[in-house]
Amino acid sequence: MNLKRTATIAVVGGALAAWLAGAATSNRAPAAPIAARPAPPDVRGAQLANEIARLQERLRPAAAPNAPGRNLFVYHTPAPAAPAAPAAPKAALSEAAPVATPPQPMLKLAGIAEDEDAAGAPLRTAIISGEGQLFMVKEGENVTARYRVTKISADVVELLDLATNMPRRLALR
Repeated sequence: MNLKRTATIAVVGGALAAWLAGAATSNRAPAAPIAARPAPPDVRGAQLANEIARLQERLRPAAAPNAPGRNLFVYHTPAPAAPAAPAAPKAALSEAAPVATPPQPMLKLAGIAEDEDAAGAPLRTAIISGEGQLFMVKEGENVTARYRVTKISADVVELLDLATNMPRRLALR
């Protein structure tokens, strides 16, 4: 009985496989492949290239920039010197020529730090920027070679000009 059953399953399975293979294939010849014709040259591409060239020409700067306006690696640059004034007529010999004082440097009070000493009195340190540097000074110390700090209050620093003995005040803004 096993032999009969095995033969039946093999015959039915073979018939089923032949039926599925016949249904999956067609008897028609395959269609010839469709050859793609090359497209005619696109005239819009040439027009687009001309428009791009025209816009790039329009965006190009008319004049080249001058030397860079600032140096990122320098804190402060000195102001350019003013042009010399025309020479005045010479004064009579009997008059004493005025003493020329150098121009005052640009100093700015950036801040004031305050601490207390052992007695509870405030000890202040002034933070002054000028001449491309940052000065942290207390009373009696020099700011550049020209100025000495005489007094530091809560929002004002008094400097003494060592060249002319004239006081100068810097206030917080």
